Amino acid sequence: MNSTIAVAFTGASGLPYGMRLVECLIAAGVNVQLLYSPATQVVAQQEIGFTLRSRPSEVETDFTERFKAAPGQLRVFGQQEWFAPLASGSNPPNAYVICPCTMGTLAKVAAGMADDLISRAADVVLKEGRKLILVPRESPFSVIHLENMLRLARAGAVILPPNPGFYHHPKDIDGVVDFVVARILDQLGVAHQLMPRWGEQAE
Repeated sequence: MNSTIAVAFTGASGLPYGMRLVECLIAAGVNVQLLYSPATQVVAQQEIGFTLRSRPSEVETDFTERFKAAPGQLRVFGQQEWFAPLASGSNPPNAYVICPCTMGTLAKVAAGMADDLISRAADVVLKEGRKLILVPRESPFSVIHLENMLRLARAGAVILPPNPGFYHHPKDIDGVVDFVVARILDQLGVAHQLMPRWGEQAE
């Protein structure tokens, strides 16, 4: 597969979803462009005990080793790296997933406030007619949150809250995470075997 999918981590809770998503995309042979906000560094330490370093080049090295990516398969860009490919409509990714997505990030994308690479890439993907998936992690949603989501859905974005199902009888947290990641991969059209589909017999 020669497609390129961008993934952004923001400061919402739910980083295990984003990490697992990148792992699965790399394993599927997809080229990944990774973005992350400074707040993600705090969440990474708090939720998974992982030190997400400040320099994108260092994160690229760490993640390439962690996920066994092929040379050049994974690229990491800083939030103000305006010469990154996905900052321009002349070189957009095939799809873009913000996972997890803060309400602040969602609001900026809904308002077209492309003042950093994370929000600019979303603006580019929408205007170029590519798939944008936002995984908002908040509860409960306020009217403002819901109106922003509705505005984005009308613009063509997919709003995919990380709401796990339990009909597959997850045995641990990994099973819960995989349920959500499987739904994201389905939206991206990336094949996976994270779990049996409804109506299929589990092995």
